[in-house]
This record gives sequence, C-alpha cells and structure tokens, in this order.
Amino acid sequence: MSAPGENLKINGERLWESLMEMAKIGPGISGGNNRQTLTDDDAKGRSLFESWCKAAGCTMGLDQMGNMFARREGSDSEALPVYVGSHLDTQPTGGKYDGILGVLGGLEIIRSLNDLSIKTKHPIVVANFTNEEGTRYAPPMLSSGVFVGIHEQEWAYDRIDADGKKFGDELKRIGWRGDEETGARKMHAFFELHIEQGPILESENKDIGVVTHGQGLSWIQVTILGTDSHTGSTPMPMRKNAGLGMARVLELVETIALSHKPHAVGAVGHIDIYPNSRNVIPGKAVFTIDFRSPDIAVIADMEKSLSEGAQEICKHMGLDVHLEKVGGFDPVTFDEGCVSSVRAASERLGYSHMDLISGAGHDACWINRVAPTAMIMCPCVGGLSHNEAEEITMDWASSGANVLFHAVLETAEIVD
Repeated sequence: MSAPGENLKINGERLWESLMEMAKIGPGISGGNNRQTLTDDDAKGRSLFESWCKAAGCTMGLDQMGNMFARREGSDSEALPVYVGSHLDTQPTGGKYDGILGVLGGLEIIRSLNDLSIKTKHPIVVANFTNEEGTRYAPPMLSSGVFVGIHEQEWAYDRIDADGKKFGDELKRIGWRGDEETGARKMHAFFELHIEQGPILESENKDIGVVTHGQGLSWIQVTILGTDSHTGSTPMPMRKNAGLGMARVLELVETIALSHKPHAVGAVGHIDIYPNSRNVIPGKAVFTIDFRSPDIAVIADMEKSLSEGAQEICKHMGLDVHLEKVGGFDPVTFDEGCVSSVRAASERLGYSHMDLISGAGHDACWINRVAPTAMIMCPCVGGLSHNEAEEITMDWASSGANVLFHAVLETAEIVD
C-alpha cells in the first residue's frame, strides 16, 4: 500500500470549531463539560454527531449497547472497514477533549476525504462507544467491553447508577438503543486519537505520542476493622484505630509502586471512614487501591506485596483486614503494524514524536482483542485531564488528527 503525500492534511480550524460546538452541549460550571453517559445531554451530543455524519454522506449504524458507527463506503464492498473513534461521554467535571477529540478527529478525516475527492479501498467507520468513562455506570469502557465479549450484554444492562436507574432502561429512554447485535462487526484495523491525560509529551516538547502499550490495572478494595471508641477517653495503647491502619497501608502502597519505577504506579482514590465523626476513633475503613503497570508480572508482585504487607501491619495493630480484587484488566500490547503506521505518519509529516505507554484505560484497549489496533496521543496542558480546566491547543489537535489521517489512509489504501 502507498503512503499518503506529506502535504495531505485535515482542516484544523474546522476540527476545532466542531470541538467547540460539541462543548456547548452539557456545559460544566468552570468551562468544561458534564455530559455523562445516557443523560439527556448525551442524547443531544449524539444527535449533533449524527447530523454531522449524515451531512458528510455517511450512513449511521447503532448497536444494542448504543455504540454509534458512521460509515463512509470504500471502493471494495467486500473489504473490511478501517475503524477510528473514541467516546463522547464525559466525567461530571470533565474537559472538552477527553474522548471527544478521537470521535470528531475521525469525522474530520471523512470530511477531508470528501473535500479532496479521495477514495479508499476499505470503508472507513467512525465510532462513538457508549459509557467509556464509567462514571455513572461502572465499569469504564463498558460498551466496548460488551462489543469484544468481556462483559455480557444483559449484565451491562443491569448496571445501576447512584439513583438506582438501570443502564438498559436509560439507554432505551434517551432513544439510542439500536437493533444491531453488539460485536457483530468485523474490523480491518482500529485507530484511536486521544489527549495524553499526562504531562510527558508537553514536558518533553513532543508533538505526538506513539502508544505502544496500555498499562494493566488492578483495583483492590481493602476493608480494615477495628473498634469505634471515644477519642478523648480511650488510652493510646488500647486503641484499635482502623484509620491509622489505613494510613500505614497507604504509605505501603506508595513504597510498593516506587519499588517498580518508572512505569508502575499506585494510589488510593476512594476512601470511606466509619463512623466519620470528629470525636470517634474510626472502627472501620474501606478504600480502593489502584495499581497499574505495562507488565503483568509487576502487577502480580504489587498485589502480593500489598496483601502480605497489609496483613502484617494490621496484625501488629490488632486490626482485622480483608482484601478483595474488584476490577482490573491485563496490560495491552498494540499491533506492531498499526503502531508502525502511526510512527511513519509522524515522521512523514515532520512531527516530533516519542513512544508512550498509556496510563489510562481506553476503548482501544478492548478493541485490540478483536482487531489490529493503535493509539495516537497529543499533549495536554500540564497533563491535566478529568478536570474542567483540561486544555489543548488547536495545533496539537490538528497534529494528532493529521497523524490519524495518514495512518488511516495508509491502512484503508487510497484508490488512484
């Protein structure tokens, strides 16, 4: 297959205008977005995306999980499509680019192909996967997980939000449950453009991240049990302080992650203390540890070190401890051919680039199980994401979309 010419580029201003137009739907309170999955605003964002796709001459497919697929036909009706995409849903205090850049960057490819009257052998399909964020309905990447057979569809339908509303009911309510069997589609390849959500590209002054791997993840919920007692009248040596036990385990998590630097990470983001009263020594602490590494053996070692260390800490303090693995997935190695196409596109276009390991989960991590897959990342200011202050520049968005454009065209094969 021939490579696209170096002067072939997308319309960066149009892409940026589309990002800003989508950001008007589900605005946050501080300049970002709150367009959570299966809300009325999610439905509005989907409708806008569909209208743009139809205006670009695409047909729209919709499966039973609400995954959207905008198709531009290729010259060979039997050739498997090249897919691009990401997600349109956001965090409750999300930014304007996380996920959205990957969907609208895919749309911009279609628009640019139309402008330039370029035909491809393989069809090109732009995907919007439902509930990538996993904020309203856990786990994240829910619908792409159903697509590849990680989750059962009925199980996904039964996920409930904080108000007890079921995923399946809300999907039907907003009018975006399709008839197509989830996962029935076959792909020639899949590419996902995303902001880095980390500080490396900006700090290294690189235009493009060529994502070679995705970190594996392990979520371990820890419950420590002590004794509720009065903070003023319980002698220090007689206390069974679950909060103090938790603090010492948190320090252990930091030590474990640092022992596997530079790629392993670990932290605790969710904590509940009981009874959570100012003058009561906590008798119960429940918290979730997030370990990540691109090496599955490292994840296993971190889990083992945590279990042994937490048990020792709590035994010494007279506390009971229970550890339960409540989520996770194995590390991902992206397809060598697709990754090479991304790297070659970056070089052909003259962009500075570096290999990256994605620290976050993405739909591409699941799709990689059923099709050759690669990811492209562009910088974000200060590495800040999942925050309304998330920001990128138009040049960064354009550079990422241009690399996506070239990698997709090389894979979809331009027809002379």
